[in-house]
Amino acid sequence: MQPIVLDTKGLRCPLPVLRARKAMKSIETGGILEVHATDPGSVKDFKAFCETTGDTLLATDESAGVFVFQIRKAG
Repeated sequence: MQPIVLDTKGLRCPLPVLRARKAMKSIETGGILEVHATDPGSVKDFKAFCETTGDTLLATDESAGVFVFQIRKAG
């Protein structure tokens, strides 16, 4: 299953998380959302987002100032 990619580069907190929350509504249980963000605060924001929603933060990577989060939607 290919992840759904959400580009939030250039957006500041809390917009990346708010856009991810909206995008997760259209993803089926077990589906993966991949979020690309440039706000360094998004690292802690997405960790807290997953703790709150019960979704799983599968991976967090950073390259050239772009953070990539892979989130699996909880059932």
